[in-house]
Amino acid sequence: MGTTKTRLIPHLGAEQAADLQRQMTEYMVDMTSPLRRSDRCTMAVYFTDSSLSQMQAWLGPQLTYRPQQGRDLGQRLHHAFSHSFGAGFERVVVTGSDCPAITPDHVEQAFHQLGNHDLVLGPALDGGYYLVGLSRRCAELFQGITWGSDQVFAQTVAIAQRLNLAWTALEPLRDIDRPEDLTTFLPLKSA
Repeated sequence: MGTTKTRLIPHLGAEQAADLQRQMTEYMVDMTSPLRRSDRCTMAVYFTDSSLSQMQAWLGPQLTYRPQQGRDLGQRLHHAFSHSFGAGFERVVVTGSDCPAITPDHVEQAFHQLGNHDLVLGPALDGGYYLVGLSRRCAELFQGITWGSDQVFAQTVAIAQRLNLAWTALEPLRDIDRPEDLTTFLPLKSA
């Protein structure tokens, strides 16, 4: 406890911040369930500070679990994409678990856009992104980013343009990173 949603801990406390993260992760697993049932999507859950048996007991044995690797978000994203492309996937979409506004349609739209684009981003209203999808490996996309800042989306787009990646964006959504974000998702917070 105390290692997740750290910007919310002063407002919620460590236990409530951890509970909020738990609820958002469970929502993400439930939200992707229709996609996984139709065999249009395979889901891997990347985790830290837990064990495989704990993850399976919590979210079920039907999912694929992998420990996160990397010191920062960029390295963790690069590792997740590299592993997925190395396993033979041609289109890979990664979402955070802190955007309760995301729907199966957003995920499907991202996969569809990757048919014509190298990169798809789901911009978050705070300047980050809630979703990133690639149709090929691109380690440079995750380097030199000021993670956790309001410049993440803009910096990522600048790198994509420099690398001549064909990119597109989904609709902007609010994720939950700061206390003011909680008011948008009160049912989730109080559940």
